[in-house]
Amino acid sequence: MTNVAEFQRFVLSKFTPYRIVALGDKFAHALSDEYARDGITIAEWRVLAVVGGGGQGQPPCGGIAARDVVSQTPMDKMAVSRAIATLEAKTLIERSADPKDRRISRITLTGEGRILFEKVVAIALRFEERLLAGLSEDERRLFLELFDRVEAQAAREFHR
Repeated sequence: MTNVAEFQRFVLSKFTPYRIVALGDKFAHALSDEYARDGITIAEWRVLAVVGGGGQGQPPCGGIAARDVVSQTPMDKMAVSRAIATLEAKTLIERSADPKDRRISRITLTGEGRILFEKVVAIALRFEERLLAGLSEDERRLFLELFDRVEAQAAREFHR
């Protein structure tokens, strides 16, 4: 049970996990306004980003399995599945059977999907640049280094 002193010391607006989530929510909504102009949602953009860059900066050879999209985004299986179905209906991605395991579908961008992916990547990078514009190069490096360390600690502590 939390003692009175801890309770009185707690200020939600200063609580680091809350601040990270709230900041991420602000970013997601600001970016979703940009993506909405191209008719895609945040979830669809996340899938496009992983399929287009494999979460590694380059498209995966032969496409990517849906389970791998799930592991590279902060979305659950159902959200990824819905986004994949919607993107497929919009002809932005296509599925094909994995040659080694026919139970697995490989997802790739269509030509139209690649064009949209490249357009929205440019939007995302401009957004990031505006976000970090108030930091010097050294501050950016330090910020990203510290962010990486906090992420690594969270992964160790919470196994995700």
